[in-house]
Amino acid sequence: MLPSLLAVAAHPDDESLLAGGVLAQHHAAGARTAVVTATWAPDSRRAPELAAALSVLGAGSPRLLGYNDARNPEASPGRPRLIDAPLDEAVGRLVAHIRDFRPEIVVTHDAVGQLTGHPDHVRTHQITLLAVEAAGLAHLYPDAGAPWQPTAVYAATHPESGVGLLRPLLEGVGKSVLAVPDSYVTTSVDVTPWADMKWRAILAHDGEVARERTLPGILARLPEGDRAQIIRTEHFTRLTFGPTKGDPDQLTI
Repeated sequence: MLPSLLAVAAHPDDESLLAGGVLAQHHAAGARTAVVTATWAPDSRRAPELAAALSVLGAGSPRLLGYNDARNPEASPGRPRLIDAPLDEAVGRLVAHIRDFRPEIVVTHDAVGQLTGHPDHVRTHQITLLAVEAAGLAHLYPDAGAPWQPTAVYAATHPESGVGLLRPLLEGVGKSVLAVPDSYVTTSVDVTPWADMKWRAILAHDGEVARERTLPGILARLPEGDRAQIIRTEHFTRLTFGPTKGDPDQLTI
């Protein structure tokens, strides 16, 4: 059986775009999977879309931290933006989810912000690394549950050689393309067997699909062959150093 997997994403739809194939793969193999989303409130318009996407992927119910989006004040009115929230508070909230779900592997954004450099992606990466370490230490956040230490952290990323069609598509709508050197990638997963589930999960975020500048919207307007080429491989960088006893060495079977 594949290891249990928790994805920590900045926004609804990020989970499907950055690790939808791996989430579907692990669920199909009988592993426990879940997703924590840092922004948007449980009663926001995107919460039902997130629930529908997670149902497709077999990743349970939404776990929303409820912070406001750095660029969209309707995400969680009255709450601080994720990038403005006290770091200790945000880390503690995520620690509680890690200790509750007890994943073997945690997946999140990379340090540069997942291609486009969105500040919420960068902040989610930072919070996740701190929370994964803190979750295993009993003296930190003692009210957040019994300690639990994940055995591996993977950052979803895009190598220079793997950006391909995405570069002109994103640059065409004025977005940055922050790919990383190929040497930064430690694991590439061919998710072709689960690409249909991944695409259906992306489509569940229909509000984003309807917009022209979002990645779901861009993908929806592509020929099927081009879209399949883009979504069939997911790249990751392992951020923990060296195996420990019982440590899964990769995401694939």
